[in-house]
Parts: sequence; structure tokens; C-alpha cells
Amino acid sequence: MQQGDLVSPFASARTRLVNGTISKPAVDWEQRYRRTVIAGDTLATALVAGAIGNFFGARDAADWHEKWVILAFGTELLVLGALAAGRSWAPAVLGQGAEEFRRLGRSLFAATVVLALGGIALTSRNIKLWIFVAIPAIALVTMTVRYLLRLWLHKQRKEGQCLRPVLAAGSPATVRDLIARTRKSPHLGWRVEAVCTPDGIGPDGGHLDGVPVVGRLADVAGHVRRDGYRVVAVTPDPHWSPDGLQRLAWNLEGSDADMVVAPVLMEVAGPRLHVDAVLGIPLLRVSMPAFTGGRRAVKEVVDRLGAALLLLLFAPLMLGVALLVLADSRGGVLYSQRRVGKDGREFTIVKFRTMVAGAHGARSALADRDEGAGLLFKVRRDPRVTRVGAVLRRYSLDELPQLVNVLTGSMSLVGPRPPLPEESAAYGPDIRRRLLVKPGLTGLWQISGRSDLPWGEAVRLDLRYVEDWSLALDAVILWKTLRAVLQGRGAY
Repeated sequence: MQQGDLVSPFASARTRLVNGTISKPAVDWEQRYRRTVIAGDTLATALVAGAIGNFFGARDAADWHEKWVILAFGTELLVLGALAAGRSWAPAVLGQGAEEFRRLGRSLFAATVVLALGGIALTSRNIKLWIFVAIPAIALVTMTVRYLLRLWLHKQRKEGQCLRPVLAAGSPATVRDLIARTRKSPHLGWRVEAVCTPDGIGPDGGHLDGVPVVGRLADVAGHVRRDGYRVVAVTPDPHWSPDGLQRLAWNLEGSDADMVVAPVLMEVAGPRLHVDAVLGIPLLRVSMPAFTGGRRAVKEVVDRLGAALLLLLFAPLMLGVALLVLADSRGGVLYSQRRVGKDGREFTIVKFRTMVAGAHGARSALADRDEGAGLLFKVRRDPRVTRVGAVLRRYSLDELPQLVNVLTGSMSLVGPRPPLPEESAAYGPDIRRRLLVKPGLTGLWQISGRSDLPWGEAVRLDLRYVEDWSLALDAVILWKTLRAVLQGRGAY
């Protein structure tokens, strides 16, 4: 490290040398980051409760339980207690995935219920203010603070700090896949620093993709205790029998390491995975994906109301875009195209026109310039795209009219990408699972690279959304879409 380099405030003074670089134990920065999150939640809750109490407080209340000071202080204690009881500050969920915001939302909902019941019991006349104004305001502020802290944490991780040192143990092929995934997504917070293989020998002269092979699978616990790895990632290998995994778990007791086992299953995660104990046997239960029910009804309501509000909000912008499209080239303002929606039903999608008139007929002349993967047709510098159209595509402004499709029910705000009929006709049985839900105005593909994504990766993300959908995941995707659109990367 050069003199003058900045060091994360979450870093520890205790270090060890790994591959010539300084590695810091994750347990120190994890606790500091957790304390920062708790302080942020506490401060945000206090500020919101105090501000609302000062502004709306019943200063002339006759009874003590209606005074704003008591209600503000009680609301803050209730919210913080609910966050603690809901394990919203667990280190395992802080800084990654939708689970952090899911727990935060559940805890705040529980606080709302308790507050409502308390108001009924105390016959408080001011309780509605705290239920319908204070708690939603607290939710908005705390989620914003959490998101800003997460952005900072992800920036540190991209710079090689605030990473959990991982010891990977399994077959060389599965460990190599894990190493590749962690390097591709450093924001997840893992860095594989050592590997144990069945024979303790690396295929690259004691290394596996640049990571040192430190021993055999039977040596994992000893290396963890000696070198202080934070995560033990067990990947598939015939060595890992039930007895072997149980012995490893026993040997890791008392260390700071979390043992993570990769199940040999489909890519299913999130709320569909449950661990049940049946007859003393731990079983991983995979529940069926939810395509109907209460949560889907909520999603439907959010889609319709959200589309209506966004159409009103963006009406002036859409009018301006329409005038620019007309002034830039000959042709209509809107472009319609048949797409395939839920259960294979076709519908007409509406966009602002971004190409010259008759562009579809000229597609065959560009076949040799196709840069799309799989079934997609993409040309990075498509000569058919107009000057205004290039700007609209870069910032996804051409897709604003699709809010009408959301409002009428053929699309959703969040979902898989809507395919063309000829594209859908070539789907195999596995890819056709994308059609089990409505296509979306945005989705995992939108926030993960857009047109720069390889075909296989785009399909994997769409299928992951279908399998692991949740309201919290939708909220995270909508939030990240704004940043993806403003950056304008991967759109052409």
C-alpha cells in the first residue's frame, strides 16, 4: 500500500498476507458496518419521529398518552425494537440482496400493527398520524439511508476492501466456477483466498485460477482455525458425504467462519428455499413458485396504480419526446410491434419510433452485421436508428409508452423481457418458463447489462426472476433501474 492511500474506516489493523496483497479479517469491518447501519436507522427514526411530533404534535392535549413527546419516543422505541426482533441487523443480510429490505419492510409492518393495537387500547386520537404518516416516512428515510450505505460498501468492495475471505473446498471444476462468479460480482462481498481440493494439488502448479491450493478437503477446518477465513464455501464433490459435512460443521464450531454448502440443485434462491427438520433429518425444501395468490394481486394493483401515476408524471416529457421524433425524421411518433406475453398470448407493444420509416424491411440487409447472441438480433451501430432515436434508446425513453401496456394489463412494471413471436416460437421447454409471468418494462436483464448481456445470461436472469420473484425483489429492481437508465450503458 502506497503512502497516502485511503483505507476504509471499516478496515481492521489486524492483517495477513495473501498472494502478496494485504487481506483484512471480515469480522472487524462487518461489525463496524453493522454498528453504522444501526446508528443510521436510529438517527433516521429519531429525526422523522421528532419532526412529525413537532409539526403535528397535540401540544394542548389533556392526557399524557396523547402528548407528542410520548408518542414520538414510543414510536422510535417500537420501530427499533421491531428491527431488532425481525433480525434486520443480521450481518448475513446487510449490504446484499433483497433480503435486507424484505426484513426491514416486515419489521416496519409489524411495528405498524403493534402501534395500531396500542392506539386502540389507549383510545388515542392522534394514533392515525403515526400509523399513516410517521411509519411510512420512517420507512422511506431508513431505506434510503440503507441504500446509500450499500452503495458505499459496494464501492469499497470493487476496490478490494470490505470483502469476506473465503476458503473454497470441493472439486476443481466447481471451485473454479465459484472463483469466476466472485470475481465477476465483487459487490457480493466474497473473495476466494484459498482452495482445498480432493488431492490437495492444484492443476496450475499449486494454484487454481491464481488462488493457492493450501491442502486437501480433510484439512479444511485446520486451515480455517489457523488463518481465520470468514466463509467456508463447500462446492460439490463425491468426498462430501453427509457424515463428512457433519464432521466439518462440528470441527468449525467455535471459529468465526460461516459454512456455506452449495446444493446440487437448480438455481433457486430467496423466499422459496426452506430448511425443515423431518424425523431428525435436515431437508432443503423448495416451495413452488407463486404465480397466483395475494402477493400477485398486490403486484397487479401496484402495476396499474404505478403506471397511471408515471403516465401523469411523465406526460410533459412524453409530449416533448413526441415533438422531437416528428421533427427528426419522417414517419409516425409511435411504433407498434407484436410481442408475446403471459402464457404465450400475443399483444401489441407501443414505443416511440427510433428508426427510419421502413426499417423492418431493411433488416435482412444487415444480417451479416448481427451482434446479437442466441435468438436476438442486435446491431451496435444500426444505420436505421435516427439521431433522436439513439438518444431515446440510450436512456430508455423510447419505452415510456409501454406504461400504457402496463396500465391495460398486458405487461408489468417488472418482469422478463417481452419476446418477439418468432423468437418465442424457437423456445425450448425450459426457456418457455419465461412466459409463466407477464413481461416487464424493466427486469433483472435491464439492471445487469441490457443489450450487452450474452443470450445465455439474459435467459438465466429471466428464469431466475420467474423462479424467485418477490415484492421486495421488484422494489430493488425498480430502484436500480433508475441508475441503469441514467448511466445509459448497454443500450443500443
